[in-house]
Amino acid sequence: MANGEQLKALLTSHVEGDDDRFFSVAMQVAAHEARRGHGRLAEELRTLVDRAKSKLEAAGPIPIGRPRGELANLLEASYPSARLGQMVLGEGLGDQIRRVIREQRHAGRIVKRGLAPRRKLLLTGPPGTGKTLTASVLAGELGLPLLQVRLDALITKYMGETAAKLRLIFEATARTRGVYFFDEFDAIGSQRGLANDVGEIRRVLNSFLQMIEQDRSHSLVIAATNHPGILDPALFRRFDDILHYELPDRSQIAQVLSARLASEAAKEVHWSSLADDAAGLSYAEVVRAADEVLKDALIHERGPVGESDIRVMLKERRTIADKLSASST
Repeated sequence: MANGEQLKALLTSHVEGDDDRFFSVAMQVAAHEARRGHGRLAEELRTLVDRAKSKLEAAGPIPIGRPRGELANLLEASYPSARLGQMVLGEGLGDQIRRVIREQRHAGRIVKRGLAPRRKLLLTGPPGTGKTLTASVLAGELGLPLLQVRLDALITKYMGETAAKLRLIFEATARTRGVYFFDEFDAIGSQRGLANDVGEIRRVLNSFLQMIEQDRSHSLVIAATNHPGILDPALFRRFDDILHYELPDRSQIAQVLSARLASEAAKEVHWSSLADDAAGLSYAEVVRAADEVLKDALIHERGPVGESDIRVMLKERRTIADKLSASST
């Protein structure tokens, strides 16, 4: 039977939820029994391992919302169900995202020809324009976990510690295929030599440049920023594609409002007229206004939502957005 070290490894991997390690040790035990002449027991162990693996695969991907060790503080994992059809996008941006999805779905054929599918993406644009949703959509469309990097845990004041944590993340990209998302990327990607730059951040940027250049995993690495102008120029050529996001135009705003509210709205609502009132708002703000309309109707037990109800909420979101904009200047 299993020796003491194998038993400890089995228990440890079980407690930590490390299925790959658990199955590996179990197969070692089976091989050990085969060498001892216990062929029947070895075969039974292999059958049990194969059966357990099949059940796990049939149940879908194993959530890794509890990354092990130091990664537990660095990555927040989820399995999004978002799909591309939920997004309202300009033609060019939509084509870019669809191309990434196609290349990932046919990655095997691409790699066999000595080529590489797009998987390192830089997303730029104002807040609320769909950058975070894009990361969720790519994970949802490809059936991958979304692993969002927690910058508050990544960036520390201690010399070399941030770079070491960054290395853990890039090692994880090779071990666990997923969508690794660096939001507010300018926190580590700002230009070297800026007046407020500090030595540690310069070292972190240099480490990131080196690690993303050397990364040969099958994971997607996505960085998003609201401030592309302060990113170091050396970053841009490290990414396979750069996706730029804009505030929605009037037709896109009308499309978002209609998709969100049409089933609950009165027939005489003029979506294009409402879009004029919402011009300049982000996708996120338009969606938030629509949700506020629905909640208000539910609370007050009103019938179909009227155009005036929607207009009130859009004006409210505009007032809030204007105040936030004024406070940031």
